[in-house]
Amino acid sequence: MQGRGGPREVSPRLRQVSDYAWRLLLLGGVGYVLFLVALRFELIFVALFIALIFASLLRPPVNMLARFVPRSLALVLTALCGLALIGGLFWFAGNSVANESGSLNTEFHSGVTRIERWLEAKPFHVNPSTLSNLQGKLTSYISAHRTTLLNQALNGAGRIVDVLTVLALAVFCSIFFASSGDKMWHWFQDQLPDSVRPTWKRCGTAAWHTFAGYTRGIILVAATNAIMVGVALKLLHVPLVLPLILLEFFASFIPLIGSPIAMAVATVVALASQGVTTAIVVLVLIVVFGQIEGHVLQPFVMGWSVRLHPVVVAVSVIAGTISAGLLGAVVAVPLISIAWAVIRELRAEAEAGPAEIGTADTAAEPAASAVVPAQPDEPDLVVDADSDPADASVE
Repeated sequence: MQGRGGPREVSPRLRQVSDYAWRLLLLGGVGYVLFLVALRFELIFVALFIALIFASLLRPPVNMLARFVPRSLALVLTALCGLALIGGLFWFAGNSVANESGSLNTEFHSGVTRIERWLEAKPFHVNPSTLSNLQGKLTSYISAHRTTLLNQALNGAGRIVDVLTVLALAVFCSIFFASSGDKMWHWFQDQLPDSVRPTWKRCGTAAWHTFAGYTRGIILVAATNAIMVGVALKLLHVPLVLPLILLEFFASFIPLIGSPIAMAVATVVALASQGVTTAIVVLVLIVVFGQIEGHVLQPFVMGWSVRLHPVVVAVSVIAGTISAGLLGAVVAVPLISIAWAVIRELRAEAEAGPAEIGTADTAAEPAASAVVPAQPDEPDLVVDADSDPADASVE
């Protein structure tokens, strides 16, 4: 420190905080630019994300069939069986709705009448004229905004073309990811400087293990939720069981909030078709299934692949929803999980030191290998640190 009138030195703590601040600002700016690019090419981003999901799901059956037939044939057979399974489920769901449409119309009309009588009785005591006025306002609104609603419906129909395009691109890319992902990864590594290739190799290992583990885990959780919901609704004689099962399955891809939203739809269907008692039972099942998912399924199935606190998961889902809507809610948790796995790998590399890193690349398994344990008969795009992840992708 200089004289009383001279300049003072900056506090070391303030200097450290400012160093972190400008680095965080720089990282935030880069992240924001990447986010804007992803939004600009949203369809391509979604297609590649779905393709990676398909690739992680195709590998186990392809590896099993490849023992008996050529790998290319095993890949084609697995892809065709998967498409047939998905198409069959949607066909049965549509057929179920078509077969029950006649009885559903009568049940829903009588259900609406029961709901009105329930609201007019204790403890609500809703005035019947209020319900009649509400129906009249709804009819008037639809009549006055018929053109707007029709345009929105046509715009929604136009989005179907985008959805089909995304699915076609996702299937196309997933086949190449599963068949020649090693060459793609090896080519990408060749474009990097030699000094950073080991780091990218270790981070790629951690990222792929986390993503593949999350994908298989969330599908298992979603399937379990769908089975429990289907059995419960069938026992309660709620109509549209198969469509509600599919809704529950796909909604479960949004952690914490997806399943309750799907069950809320089932509650409305139960209320309109079976009455208040059945609807209350379904409401209770929302809590029960939520506890099973949060305290049994998620820790048991995904605890070894996604090491995130429930608060982090909830904040990630909400932030993703605010940033990119439904798409953001779906991809938020896997992206945060991948980022955390990569950060842990970089931290382990920094703590190990250059000498230990060089030894670990040839003799030790990376820290990320603990994220998703490798299956002996089921190699992934990236398996371990003993071999190049590019060489392991189609083993």
